[in-house]
Amino acid sequence: MAKIKIIPYGHQWLDDNDIKEVIKVLKGDWLTQGPKIEEFEKAVAKYCGAKYGVAVSSGTAALHAAYSVAGISSGDEIITTPMTFAATANAAVFCGARPVFVDIRSDTLNINSELIEGLITSKTKAIVPVDFAGHPCDYEEIFKIARKHNLLVIEDACHALGAKYKGKKVGSFSDMTILSFHPVKHITTGEGGMVLTDNKNFYEKLKIFRHHGIIKIPEKGKWYYEIENPGYNYRITDFQCAIGISQLKKLDKFIEKRKKIAERYNKAFKNIEKIIIPTEKIYAKSAWHIYPIQIRGAGRKEVFEKLFKLAVGAQVHYVPLHIQPFYQKRFGYKKGDFPIAEKYYEGAITLPLFPKMTDKEVQYVIDSVKKILIINNAQKMI
Repeated sequence: MAKIKIIPYGHQWLDDNDIKEVIKVLKGDWLTQGPKIEEFEKAVAKYCGAKYGVAVSSGTAALHAAYSVAGISSGDEIITTPMTFAATANAAVFCGARPVFVDIRSDTLNINSELIEGLITSKTKAIVPVDFAGHPCDYEEIFKIARKHNLLVIEDACHALGAKYKGKKVGSFSDMTILSFHPVKHITTGEGGMVLTDNKNFYEKLKIFRHHGIIKIPEKGKWYYEIENPGYNYRITDFQCAIGISQLKKLDKFIEKRKKIAERYNKAFKNIEKIIIPTEKIYAKSAWHIYPIQIRGAGRKEVFEKLFKLAVGAQVHYVPLHIQPFYQKRFGYKKGDFPIAEKYYEGAITLPLFPKMTDKEVQYVIDSVKKILIINNAQKMI
């Protein structure tokens, strides 16, 4: 019997044009530190409406670089959400800072802006909202708080390239915005990330930070450089950026395809009592990075395992950070601290959603979910 190929929750879409652009670079002189990097940075910044972009080796590197050039260091605090990938908080820990978590909203699953101000202290340096699943946070409220307390807004938009908040593209309004180009994201460079900003001082510091902290001083000799503060090797290659430039040209098409799949899921699942579908607020245009549903009541693990048996490669985004052993031991967080995040997690399942999904695959996912939640449940009641 032939093995059934699993439909993954996310997957890249690379075509012949992407491959041709990589081959051009491989046949040229520059594999890294060449012209494709700046070309990619300018293209992404222009698309998002930012003045500057600095491309790095991953979204994690982008977060670490942004926190570092913002001056976040030992004893400082950032305010963020526990419902995010570990890198959002881990990068603050790299800097010696404490991530202060805020519970999420039950509808958008984003940070609850109404709870932020009560957690601000003299140690707080930045608010780090996460645009979960591709849905922008409520930035009007977040910026009111940030400006009142003289805090930076460092937006983790690793899920949200191409999303809009009140008509403005993500990347055009925060002090710094973080992007990721992992294969499951909206466009890919294999691995990669970027920091967007309108602040020239941050821009110059970011470029130095990604290259070991090296500052070239040509008047002392073409070879001469100094290091005032050590940085990291967070460079990205030219052939990766060549993929990114090619992928960016297809981004709007990719997002539109994601949106259509999400709409099909919404229509199919909205009247199923055991499923809570994602919300899209009137102020937002989601980029639909993932499609997270919630299973009402007990049984998430059973549903998840049955989906895999049917070759539906579901996932869970995410295990809340405050129940991770490291964050409990280091910072004293415990289960029960953030009940909305925990309630979401207990029922969370991410269904496959990526632009290369066929109509047949989308329908198969829908039928599989219905089979598990409707037909199987009906049989149990007989």
